[in-house]
Amino acid sequence: MIAAIAIRIAEAWAVAAALQLVLWLVQQRTRNAGIVDVGWALAFALVVAVFAWRASAPVAAWWPIATVVTAWSLRLGGYLITRGAARAPEDGRYADLRRRWAANAAPRLFVFFQAQAALTAVLSTAFVVPFLAIPWDGGWLRALGAGIALAGVAGETVADAQLARWKRDRATAPGHPVCDAGLWACSRHPNYFFEWCVWLGHAVYGLALYPYGLIALVPQAVILGSILGVTGIPPTESQAIRSKGDAYRDYQRRVSKFIPMPPSRS
Repeated sequence: MIAAIAIRIAEAWAVAAALQLVLWLVQQRTRNAGIVDVGWALAFALVVAVFAWRASAPVAAWWPIATVVTAWSLRLGGYLITRGAARAPEDGRYADLRRRWAANAAPRLFVFFQAQAALTAVLSTAFVVPFLAIPWDGGWLRALGAGIALAGVAGETVADAQLARWKRDRATAPGHPVCDAGLWACSRHPNYFFEWCVWLGHAVYGLALYPYGLIALVPQAVILGSILGVTGIPPTESQAIRSKGDAYRDYQRRVSKFIPMPPSRS
């Protein structure tokens, strides 16, 4: 089983690496490295397709999680495309990297794109085992895990839509500089919270394939650690304080950092 898991993850890496190579060549022409995010999101749908093609477990073991991962992947990829990640102007993060790397930008961006492919392979351990092993749970754990993940996809969709609506309204009628409507009134980062719920659902699903399914606990921990301590909340809030000042500090005092909760009245 361990060898089979390793082979499937290597295949996932190869698929993601090929996709990111193509997108790196595209950004060489367009000068827009933001397309790497679109590739990262959509790569998971391709990985699921490969896992399904090579599956040795019964269809009932893997079709629920395959459906959830594909829905999540296509929704996130579509959202990023709609938001403009694949077209000019280039996102400020990547424009800054291009300036700092200057003459070495091309090879360094190649490494960056391939690092995203490697990350795709690592995170694919969250849902590889259902394609290889027979579950023991009778269906209830798989239903619970898929339900949690679907709730995460739905929550992300609602949070993104509420933020987009707020931005449109503010463009036509400037007002309060911080979005605190809907889910954003209960959590400063509902999109991150529901993103983690998706991966938590994968981990619960993996419990139905004990012991090998326990590997799914690792990706949700990686996602949670990244959100809380690395690339998620800390840089997002630092930028918000720089751009919005006391208005965002007040928002921090009133609204939960991560888990949606009723806002403080103080």
